[in-house]
Amino acid sequence: MSSIFILGIESSCDETAAAVVRSGEQVVSNVVASQIATHQPYGGVVPELASREHLRAIVPVVRQALAEAGKTYESIDALAVTQGPGLAGALLVGISFAKALAFALDKPLIAVNHLEGHIHAVLLEERQKGNHELRFPVLALVVSGGHTHLYLAKQNDQSWSYENIGHTRDDAAGEAFDKVAKLLGLGYPGGPIIDRLSHHGDPRAVKFAISQIKHPDRRSSPQKAVSPGKARDYKSESAPPFAVFEGWGKTPRFDFSYSGIKTAVLRYIEMHKLAQSIEARRHALAEKPKAKLEDYLATCDVETLNLIASFQCAMVEDLVAKTLAATREYDVATLFVTGGVAANNELRQTFETEAAKEGLPVYFPSRPLSTDNAAMIAAAAYPKFLAQQFATMDFSAEAGMALR
Repeated sequence: MSSIFILGIESSCDETAAAVVRSGEQVVSNVVASQIATHQPYGGVVPELASREHLRAIVPVVRQALAEAGKTYESIDALAVTQGPGLAGALLVGISFAKALAFALDKPLIAVNHLEGHIHAVLLEERQKGNHELRFPVLALVVSGGHTHLYLAKQNDQSWSYENIGHTRDDAAGEAFDKVAKLLGLGYPGGPIIDRLSHHGDPRAVKFAISQIKHPDRRSSPQKAVSPGKARDYKSESAPPFAVFEGWGKTPRFDFSYSGIKTAVLRYIEMHKLAQSIEARRHALAEKPKAKLEDYLATCDVETLNLIASFQCAMVEDLVAKTLAATREYDVATLFVTGGVAANNELRQTFETEAAKEGLPVYFPSRPLSTDNAAMIAAAAYPKFLAQQFATMDFSAEAGMALR
């Protein structure tokens, strides 16, 4: 088959992105317009502002992606756009633009799940490296500001299917990073800042309890907890760091919870009377919109750095322990770790170290493809193009779209 060029469009949250990908395995162009400066004063993404910024950016971003790829609107073979999950208003900007473009060009349009895009970011880059062999079963941890999910991924001919075996009950991991950074006056986005500062503190200075989920998900039928079987915490054989429940067809589940550790950080701040120093830090950093690492370090004492390092250590250990427990329970052959939080250095290093001990290959996307981008959307659309799974013009945004 000749090369297929797909134009991908992504607008699920606070980044307007467009990319051209050849046959699902080569990134020809990848353009991302970030909105960090817009949302920074508010300490998080403001949905209404995000939608407005998408409206401003989408036309120039798509034009730039085509120009960098040396393609025209007419020379692409298909369009792909994120249908969900995400912010409804932000999604609608990308979908409306993609629909209009597909109609005007008489090109097929493919609707893509954002979470599937993150999984295909890993596949895309492995294919670029020439790695076309993939051992199944595959387990994918999708961990970002809005999502923390575990999926068993299967490939049937060109189609992919997914079974969710774990999710966060409350805050996503990336959301917890951002909220803790906001509590400490470190600004937004908080994940990269905490990652950089954590290397300057003692990760064992503050003890945070790993979340223990002791009740079935309210959205599933009440069931008794089942034995975790052979799954064990990689740190200790004494007690598993998760609760496993029957639900969704008696599938053992490995769920996450991060609202508790966020509250624990708040309690620590109150008990150790850190409010004044946090306010001083917030004012100092507000005067330096492009603060460097040394600027952050200058505003943080040893106690704060220890708190940051301990928080990150607890988050990483929880994510790694529960994910590896799931790989053992399902006898997984390959592990993907993807999404914005997959760019965290400590998370990558810990996964690589612990997975290697068990002979389990673990793959990450590059850092540019860890965060939201359109190359992953175009890559995920390629199998759907081959299967002719095209969207009709009456589809709409699905803010809470599930991956199956």
